[in-house]
Amino acid sequence: MKAIALPARVRAPRHRLAALGAGIALTTLLGATAASAEDLHVMNSGGFTAAYKLLLPKFEVSSGDHVDTAWGPSMGKAPEAIPNRLARGESADAVIMVGYALDGLIKAGKVRADSRVDLADSRIGVVVKAGDVVPDVSTPDKLKAALLAAKSVAYSDSASGVYVERELFKKLGIVDQMRGKGVMVQKTPVAEKVAAGEYALGLQQVSELLPVKGAAFAGKIPESLQSVTRFAGGVPVNAPHPEEAKKLLMYMAAPAVAKDVESTGLDPLAH
Repeated sequence: MKAIALPARVRAPRHRLAALGAGIALTTLLGATAASAEDLHVMNSGGFTAAYKLLLPKFEVSSGDHVDTAWGPSMGKAPEAIPNRLARGESADAVIMVGYALDGLIKAGKVRADSRVDLADSRIGVVVKAGDVVPDVSTPDKLKAALLAAKSVAYSDSASGVYVERELFKKLGIVDQMRGKGVMVQKTPVAEKVAAGEYALGLQQVSELLPVKGAAFAGKIPESLQSVTRFAGGVPVNAPHPEEAKKLLMYMAAPAVAKDVESTGLDPLAH
């Protein structure tokens, strides 16, 4: 069909046209699956959870697909960890997890290499129990002081916690001081443990801290000490619905949903 040029006085601004184009592309992407809706099974890691929960209902309405979700960390010894689920033979159409852990599954032949989709970046933040004095963690010295002053410090058994335990304490020169009071928490979100009063201070990816009631967000750790975690998705080699799964991942990465992703504390890759 021949394109019709708009008169100059009614022509839409370029940024609006770009946004409209992204929306049309996204609608076209999803509309292709609506006629043959499927039941999809996704394994999702904690750091992308808030964005996933926000976007998933919109995807289901637009595509007609129904999605069941299993939750678990990207790595670690917990039975719920995504690599452990796949190793047991659990079926999934898509996995969403820490990028380098996904790369490990691709290398091991568990996930299709051509299915990898980068979704968002995540930074580490700090929480204390609501009602406690919220520490200033905006500089390396202030973060160090807050960690030393805390009676106990919790961090996750996933990517952010591994970095905290192996790298952050070393960079701050407090490895010996943290020995005995630094605890790696399995499965349960760190902020929940802090909100319950089990630990005085917690570090985890911001997107996992913000949704927890009863915890007060102190801020992100300084950029000079930051460890940025890339979240990505992929399709397991034995996925029952690989094409529909790839469309789900492309939806989560689309420019049209970047503001939703950003609202959950993640840094979207597409704008």
